[in-house]
Amino acid sequence: MKFRVERDVLGEAVAWVARELPTRPVVPVLSGLLLEAGGDGLTLSCFDYEVSARARVPAEVGEPGTALVPGRLLAEITRSLPPADAEITTAAGMVTLTCGSAEFALVSLPLEDYPQLPEVPAVAGTVDGGVLATAAAQVVPSASRDDTLPMLTGVCLDFDAGRLTLAATDRYRLAVRSVDWEPVDPGLRASALVPARTLADVARTIGPGLPVTIAFGQQDPDSTRPADGMISFEGGGRRLTARLIGAEFIRYAARFPASFDVSADLPAGLFTEAVRRVSLVAERATPVQLSFRRDAVVIEARSDGRARALESVPVTFTGPDQAISFNPHYLLDGLAAAALTGQGRPHPGGESEQPPVAGTGRIRLDFTSPAKPALITWIDGDAPAGAGGPAEVRSRSADGNDGPHDAPQSSAPDGKGDSPDGAAAFRYLVVPLRTPVTGG
Repeated sequence: MKFRVERDVLGEAVAWVARELPTRPVVPVLSGLLLEAGGDGLTLSCFDYEVSARARVPAEVGEPGTALVPGRLLAEITRSLPPADAEITTAAGMVTLTCGSAEFALVSLPLEDYPQLPEVPAVAGTVDGGVLATAAAQVVPSASRDDTLPMLTGVCLDFDAGRLTLAATDRYRLAVRSVDWEPVDPGLRASALVPARTLADVARTIGPGLPVTIAFGQQDPDSTRPADGMISFEGGGRRLTARLIGAEFIRYAARFPASFDVSADLPAGLFTEAVRRVSLVAERATPVQLSFRRDAVVIEARSDGRARALESVPVTFTGPDQAISFNPHYLLDGLAAAALTGQGRPHPGGESEQPPVAGTGRIRLDFTSPAKPALITWIDGDAPAGAGGPAEVRSRSADGNDGPHDAPQSSAPDGKGDSPDGAAAFRYLVVPLRTPVTGG
């Protein structure tokens, strides 16, 4: 095998594929990265029986061939190459990489022991890469990182004709986003539970305007069971395939209350920045308290005997004066995710430390009591607060439970958004903290 490829193109492709290499491979050969040079360029891939990644890049191929090399080592090398084209050759069980005056020789791993890459399932449809990236950034942070209950570590993809809904929860918050997509079968009805990390990696690499092809093994149309087997996301010369989580996701549509006693419209940028500033003094288990009055919300946090922060933000408020407290991390995640509804493609990662700030748009916060889940949604535009009317405020629900898993069955309360059932395109249900803001 012999080929020449641009340094940056090689480095980017190797880094992307190497991200999917197992940290603790069951057998050493699974730590390898497969290089295949042929008439259509260079293909790099990896597979550990759970996740596979494949990237195809242009290359000048002198001699077609295949080689398996230590993946993480190759990633480290390609990150440090001098500014010149890279040439890779194989001979006598060695893989030689030459770039400028630098030369590396790697012992190739046994190809005969490497598993065959998984077959691509039947194509279900396509979605814009930027739209999928935004939706993933909104819901992935709400997935659990605790592997003891695998269902919570996934993102549920619900396919309903031309509508794709993503949902994730970790018991304390529930994020749901609906987007348009183009199914191969206009009557498709299916669901698939995808590992959250897989969806985050897809969002990180596919750009806006690029169609992403989604393929998975579909059940019988009359079956109520989620899809099983593998799911594939492909676009821009890259394909990521992962094994679906073999569990049934919660019936999340039934977790959103039908009505709330309190509705508040807040300027997104001012409110998000104020919450972030006040949260600086909050300790790990310390809440941020929101005290609502007729024309302002007071945001407050304290650390036990050491610090206190207080800031007020204007609000359009409907309902009796109320105070409600949240985990600051969960609250900031929800505000950042809601703001993405009115913005372009996010920077991947889903971290709440630097959430996007919307200059034109408002956050709507609906809740009934300090002990029941609150709903965060987005209102587009720079219209006056409350434009379009706050969420319908009716009598308090009879439900007395604490989490989004225990909310009464109903549709979403807000008529804003573009979902066909009248619900907002993005909804974030978060459990409040009952710990009051106390201390000096």
